Amino acid sequence: MKKFKIEDSVMLLIDHQQGTLNFAANRSHDLIISRARALAKIAKALQIPVVLTTSQEDKAQGPLINDLKEILPEEYESRIKRTGVTNAWDDKQYKQAVLKASNGKKNIIMAGLTNDVCIVWPSISMQEDGYDVQVVIDAGGSPTEIADDVARKTWESNGVRTTSMNQLVSELIFSWETPEGQKVMPILFEEIFSQLLK
Repeated sequence: MKKFKIEDSVMLLIDHQQGTLNFAANRSHDLIISRARALAKIAKALQIPVVLTTSQEDKAQGPLINDLKEILPEEYESRIKRTGVTNAWDDKQYKQAVLKASNGKKNIIMAGLTNDVCIVWPSISMQEDGYDVQVVIDAGGSPTEIADDVARKTWESNGVRTTSMNQLVSELIFSWETPEGQKVMPILFEEIFSQLLK
């Protein structure tokens, strides 16, 4: 298994929209938001390129959650507003934005809403195009646990890896003693561990 590193990875946060959040019923919205916030903060702290995208902001999906706008204002302003293409990788503007941000990097960290529609297809398409893709499953969700399980099995059968927030971080961070580890640890305590202690 190829290990992802900070310097060779790109992060794609797909359709974390206020309305789309309501389509994810298999895990709490607070959990999804905290993981999305943590991913955004970690990417910013470690200077991992991020591409944001939405689908049909003027319809039921609504705008991106405010958290991403606050954490990643530049990425928010340059987000790709898809007009309804379910596989983001099929959207020419989005694909161009990812190619520009990745600048030859082949490791893709992906999360979004919903896993069974908006994540399964682009993750597979990118894997087929020669990228190594990991889906942070707890930073997204699906309408049901069955839908999430089927999506996970589908992308895994096509070579895409499933990971979780903490597992991804432990893969990227060689040691908590490093400068990178010191940047990430407070984010984990604020966004992840603080919830566990409630």
